[in-house]
Amino acid sequence: MRPRTQAQAASARVDRAASWRRARPRRSRRDRPDRARCAGFTVVEVAIALGLAALLAGLAYPAFQDWIGELRLDNHARHLAESMMRARTEAVRRGHRVALCKSSDRRHCDGSARWEDGFVMFADVDGDGRVGAAEALIEIGARAPAGITVSANRPVENYVSYTSLGRARMLDGALQMGTLALCRRGHRALHVVLAASGRARIERTQDRCP
Repeated sequence: MRPRTQAQAASARVDRAASWRRARPRRSRRDRPDRARCAGFTVVEVAIALGLAALLAGLAYPAFQDWIGELRLDNHARHLAESMMRARTEAVRRGHRVALCKSSDRRHCDGSARWEDGFVMFADVDGDGRVGAAEALIEIGARAPAGITVSANRPVENYVSYTSLGRARMLDGALQMGTLALCRRGHRALHVVLAASGRARIERTQDRCP
């Protein structure tokens, strides 16, 4: 067998390439990727997606606002209960009365204020229920978040006072027990209950706030 010349080898390669191209199946137009489909979303599709997103956001917003309102109500009830328990601890530690009272100026007790206006906790050394010049302020309670009201029944209408034994007592020595009711429109009321032991607890009610 004679060796092939270079021209013959080149011709054979060209023939093989041509036959391979003929044998390879051709892709129809249907099999080819549609450039329009690969280009992205159409304006109509984007508009529909944005419309659905806006609709879902509109439906979720009231529920989100309701959740935020309930969280703020819970936090303020917890703040009041924890402040009462701190006053109790401070009274035992200091060995004399410690009181919380309503305050609109964050400095003095104010019987005309409301509990949502804020309060002060102070060392009531002389037991008169007023913040004296030499009596230390222990805590200044911030105003309740907007929309929250705090009402109280008679025993805790103006103040909560603890003796050195950790008991809640009126200024005349009578047992002090009562309830602070926290409300926010459209939510269920929360009660901060001052028990005979001097402890404060939070109770959830089924009462809808007006």
